[in-house]
Amino acid sequence: MERMEKVEIVVCVKQVPDTTEVKIDPVKNTLIRDGVPSIVNPTDECAAEAAIRVKEQYGGKVTVLAMGPPMAATALRKCLAMGADEAVLISDFAFAGADTWATSYSLAKAIEHVGKPDIIFCGKQAIDGDTGQVGPGIAEHLGLPQTTYVQKIREVHDDYLVVERAYEGGFEVIKVKLPAVITVDKSIEPRYPSVKGSIKASRAEIKTWNAKDINASPEKTGLNGSTTQVAQVFNPEVKFTSEMLKGKNEEELCNLLIGKFKEREIL
Repeated sequence: MERMEKVEIVVCVKQVPDTTEVKIDPVKNTLIRDGVPSIVNPTDECAAEAAIRVKEQYGGKVTVLAMGPPMAATALRKCLAMGADEAVLISDFAFAGADTWATSYSLAKAIEHVGKPDIIFCGKQAIDGDTGQVGPGIAEHLGLPQTTYVQKIREVHDDYLVVERAYEGGFEVIKVKLPAVITVDKSIEPRYPSVKGSIKASRAEIKTWNAKDINASPEKTGLNGSTTQVAQVFNPEVKFTSEMLKGKNEEELCNLLIGKFKEREIL
């Protein structure tokens, strides 16, 4: 097979809180984002980097796509500064309260509206929800093959690509039929945007589409389309206890420590 030329790529990114100390709305059981600084989800940046590398090697176009409020445009501009070509924000009250299934549906409809990309890149998971479900969900909605935890793109051909997929203790090489959805792990280190790229990104137009623009069904978006509901969210109580072990020598101390581990069923 011949190597592909001019690869059409979409990268799905998310703006997330830049903190681990999140506050929860006690009524809606959703994150309170007001007053919390935001960043591009880290593995989504890695996905953008993977996409830009493919474009640089094979030619083509990278479109970054995000779902969220108008402030999510900041995340898109970061990706434009890195080297993406176009940015699209889908923003509508109809998308509010979406779980991973409704989110992946809305993103899939937006991708269809963008066109017919050869590769759809996503980060492996978002640091706020931490589910790792949106990328695979997009693949299911679009009926496309998928490969997760990708750490390297080896080759891109007319109708397939070859990737390295990470797993504990090593990796496996996989041949994936195109078009496909690829989720990327943190092994692909994102570049720093250049000054020139940042200036260009600050002036770039970001297309904004609502639910009607992408022909998304009201029954499948936001809370209406969510198949799961958060029943309760809470921060677990952390208890710290300490105990001084005394022994005549190292061997006795080790035996005492092992005994404590067995008491607490750690060993």
